[in-house]
Amino acid sequence: MKNLLLLFTLLILTASLSSNCARKGNPMGGPKDSISPVMVTANPAYKSIHFNSKKIKLNFDEYVKFKDLNKQLIVSPPLNHPSIIKPSGTASKTISIEIMDTLKENTTYAFNFGNSIVDNNEGNRLGSFKYVFSTGSYVDSLEVQGVVSDAFEEEVADNIAVLLYEIDSSYTDSLVYKEKPDYVTSTLDSVSFDLTNIKKGSYQMVALNDYNSNYLFNPKQDQIAFVKDPVKIPTEKAFHLRLFSEIPPFRLKRPLESGVGKIIFGFEGNARPVEIKLLTKAPNTFKSFVNFEKETDTLNYWYVPFETDSLQFQVTAKNLDTLFTVQLRTSKMDSLTLKAIHSKTLHPKDTFALESNIPIESIDPSQISLFDKDTLQVDFTPFLNSSKTKISLDFRRKPKETYLLEILPNTVVDFYGFTNDTLVYRLKTLDTEAYGAIEMDVQGLPNTALIAELYSEKEGVIEQQFSNGENLFVFEQLVPKTYKFRVISDSNKNGKWDTGSFLKKLQPEEVFYYPQEIKLRANWTINETFVLDPQPSVIEPVSKDSLMQINSD
Repeated sequence: MKNLLLLFTLLILTASLSSNCARKGNPMGGPKDSISPVMVTANPAYKSIHFNSKKIKLNFDEYVKFKDLNKQLIVSPPLNHPSIIKPSGTASKTISIEIMDTLKENTTYAFNFGNSIVDNNEGNRLGSFKYVFSTGSYVDSLEVQGVVSDAFEEEVADNIAVLLYEIDSSYTDSLVYKEKPDYVTSTLDSVSFDLTNIKKGSYQMVALNDYNSNYLFNPKQDQIAFVKDPVKIPTEKAFHLRLFSEIPPFRLKRPLESGVGKIIFGFEGNARPVEIKLLTKAPNTFKSFVNFEKETDTLNYWYVPFETDSLQFQVTAKNLDTLFTVQLRTSKMDSLTLKAIHSKTLHPKDTFALESNIPIESIDPSQISLFDKDTLQVDFTPFLNSSKTKISLDFRRKPKETYLLEILPNTVVDFYGFTNDTLVYRLKTLDTEAYGAIEMDVQGLPNTALIAELYSEKEGVIEQQFSNGENLFVFEQLVPKTYKFRVISDSNKNGKWDTGSFLKKLQPEEVFYYPQEIKLRANWTINETFVLDPQPSVIEPVSKDSLMQINSD
């Protein structure tokens, strides 16, 4: 279970933080080739004060080399210019660090090498090694710990940066976009973090899935997580940060010709409402149609072509009023293509549908025939979706039945006047006993609007249900296979998962994952209970006795 994993990680972290020294390796004894390297001397000495050197030498008891140094090394506070660290690609008993920056006054610095230092012969790692010094009269020794998860996905990425910004008279929330933090660490390949050598104070805590590794928040690329209230250090608390992607501010991209009679308007953020007006003079017979592709953040502008080298548009949206000119170069127009969405076996909950590459102008139902296995005609109702790109045929289906669907030529007319060729589809339905059911009793959040989703890794969301207090979700007529289940706490009751916003101090809605896969067999009903366990942003510390108890279980 995800929540238990986070808690267990935190337990391990709490027990392991009893000391902070230059070398946290844990020699196990035994043969020499299993022993981690040991730092024997450092110049300047480890935890030096009044540090004013540009060069550091760390001496070890055996030849060492680096493994994934670029991913593992974290310097806190961050430096503007990377230090030169040797050896590079070779083994040596000495690691040298040349600092290329001017260091801040009265500041404790930590070069955390993570697990990047290994011995040359067997690759035994020196775990969690760090070199610490202070430019002031003492070394800061306070620390803060926690875990990071993804706000929506079940798994979290590696190497999440955890940042602290001191809240003083100069602090504003905009600092996360333009200035490096006062302290930084990384989760490396785990979900936990340990930020050490911090001075007493009040801080804004932020986590970044940092695409550019520059410790600056770029909303277009990076995920962010934050603790809403200031973190006051020293603290006995640990913290849980949930990463999310913000909805970017609305931005319209330059439109492009996608084919004869089609212009695509790409955008970022929420494009609705939007108005696209053609300014180029067009003939009286001109017509146009706009539809929206949510998956690609695109508005499609369909139009009947006429003689012109370019088109000028006025686009109005979100207090934006912009003129665009699109040069026309494409000479070939796409022909109408209709493709069946479903397979030959029609699921009881499926509606047979055809997808079109061009918006549909009209359908002639008299040219469509539907027969069962006894060649009896079956009544149906055709209808178009709002984007006019999907034709659905709704009809009453029987179990263990076969159907023949015939669509004659010229039945479907698209936006440009093109029509279809003859289309024939043979469909079948299975016996009711071929399917199963899942009943999930969700507990822990009474009187809370919930969104329950049954999904698979390959197909995505298979079925979605909503509840406003009644938390028994029944999924019937399911194909036998392996399913996953999750619940979204729909706090604003808008029927969808909502992300967060750092500047607005809005956390994303919480998502709970059922800890096991659900393997469903035909003609079976599976009854499960899912007790939701909301994760607070501030976590109570756990004693070592509790940890020992868990390890003994």
